[in-house]
Amino acid sequence: MKSVLHKAATRGYADHGWLKSHHTFSFAGYHDPERMHFGVLRVLNDDQVAPGRGFGTHPHDNMEIISIPLEGDLEHKDSMGNTTTIKEGDVQVMSAGTGIQHSEYNKNTDQEVKFLQIWVFPNKRNVEPRYDQISIRDIEKQNAFYQVLSPNPDDDGVWVHQDAWFHLGKFKAGASDSYQIKKEGNGVYAFVLEGEVEINGQRLEKRDGFGVWETDSFNFKATSDSRVLLMEVPMSLIASDNN
Repeated sequence: MKSVLHKAATRGYADHGWLKSHHTFSFAGYHDPERMHFGVLRVLNDDQVAPGRGFGTHPHDNMEIISIPLEGDLEHKDSMGNTTTIKEGDVQVMSAGTGIQHSEYNKNTDQEVKFLQIWVFPNKRNVEPRYDQISIRDIEKQNAFYQVLSPNPDDDGVWVHQDAWFHLGKFKAGASDSYQIKKEGNGVYAFVLEGEVEINGQRLEKRDGFGVWETDSFNFKATSDSRVLLMEVPMSLIASDNN
């Protein structure tokens, strides 16, 4: 098994006043040639948006964009005509494909929005743009990982144009679980949302990231009450055109 550890304090950081953002991988003004991506996982931004503020309309293409709110409400509008609100307990996905424009705003005037913005390279380029969001409250489990994203529209969670699987887990101190790789050759990037955990003996704290690959499985233990996101992704950057 190979691994890479990214401690929370080593992430890039940008403070725009209305937006405070930690970047696990190179993004905007933060550039580290050793931290460009983990396989097809390109962006993992830990964002805080001030009350009543947000991202104005801007374009994307050929990227799978996943948003996971952690606190507060985020209003989304896009060029496909969607106007929705996502909040803690929801997962949102956009397949940018041939091109999409969207905006995201904190619709509340009295509290911040905290959310993860995640970009995954697709395995098909120039697909028709697509939007979806779900509540994960009905599939949420205690002391076990549960799936919130996959390549299959019929599985639990949202789906993406990539052989990727995301799982969330909320654990009490002392609880343990294991994870089996879904597709040979994939790796898993673990991101600790809350608490302290161990993955194959590696101690991790809040907002630490830990990537593993060239393995079939790994063991997990919560050393305090914890919440963790696992992102299983292909390690090679290969995409075909959608003709």
